[in-house]
Amino acid sequence: MASPSARPVPRPGVMEIEAYVPGKSRAPDGVKLHKLSSNETPFGASPRVQEAIREVAGHLELYPDGQSSALRQAIAEVHGVNPARLLCGNGSDELLGLLAQGFLQPGDEAIHTEHGFLVYDIYIRAAGGVPVVARERDERADVDAILALVTDRTRIVFLANPNNPTGTYLPFDEVRRLHAGLPGNVLLVLDAAYAEYVRRNDYAAGLELVSENENVVMTRTFSKIHGLAALRVGWMLGPEGVIAALDRIRGPFNLNAMAIAAGAAAIRDRDHVERSIRHNTEWLERLTAGLEALGLRVTPSVGNFLLVHFPEEPGRTAAEADAFLTQRGFILRRVAGYGFPNALRMTVGTAEANEGVLAALAEFTAR
Repeated sequence: MASPSARPVPRPGVMEIEAYVPGKSRAPDGVKLHKLSSNETPFGASPRVQEAIREVAGHLELYPDGQSSALRQAIAEVHGVNPARLLCGNGSDELLGLLAQGFLQPGDEAIHTEHGFLVYDIYIRAAGGVPVVARERDERADVDAILALVTDRTRIVFLANPNNPTGTYLPFDEVRRLHAGLPGNVLLVLDAAYAEYVRRNDYAAGLELVSENENVVMTRTFSKIHGLAALRVGWMLGPEGVIAALDRIRGPFNLNAMAIAAGAAAIRDRDHVERSIRHNTEWLERLTAGLEALGLRVTPSVGNFLLVHFPEEPGRTAAEADAFLTQRGFILRRVAGYGFPNALRMTVGTAEANEGVLAALAEFTAR
């Protein structure tokens, strides 16, 4: 008979994982909330999404299409890729986790950059792998630093391009140089969650590199520019061998029917996407200039957010600025967990929210 004090114990390493902490989403009572902590679009989802969801709502007793066929076909049409090389997931987060689960054995190494997305470390450890951290240069991924860490135990390199929370990116010739330096058995994962926002001639999300090679995948999300964060929709383009492997370990109905229909409608509404891009491009420039005019350092960003650095002096720190802004309903993101204890990440919001933050910080810095 089992001892009364016995209880299930997680496997070694699980309790050492730092749980992911999302951005704040509440303002004090009586204050209008401007949530700028989670890189959500200020425009919401396309009106076509609402129509698609209403159609599905009448058939909730039915299981969704386990292959997400309508969504894969819509993605294939918009991006000109083979739907057989697409896998959809419950957000791109699920796909990143499946990659770790499918291609890491206990003791295998996976590389990510020092300010990279926190879920890389979580998924690597959850799969029994060993996270290896590459130092960045000027808050940007450093190809040479990554390649210097590759060993015969390396199985995956995770690269967020653009990166969150810095907003920096690698030009695509540097991405190609990174790939050329990797052994053929190492999988390069290009996390392009913010690709739609980038307006740089030397940037590419990775479609071509994936199509040319057997050890590159690219992940994308509908949570940002498409405004479907609540539905959790992501997709991945990869070699057929990688897709076939992950197809065997994902849940049989890993996307719900509303997510499938909404994603297909959202990606086809190009006018909605272009409107979001125009707003973001305008406000990235205006916010950067406005924040720098207040004496704050801003990491140059190509995403839909800015990393704002504060002086390390009493009364002017990021923590104090965060408290000051929160009392006025402006909720930004603390990023100490990403290695920036004295910075805040600000999502590009509505014109009202953006102007409000600039005004509030002007008051804060003038105290």
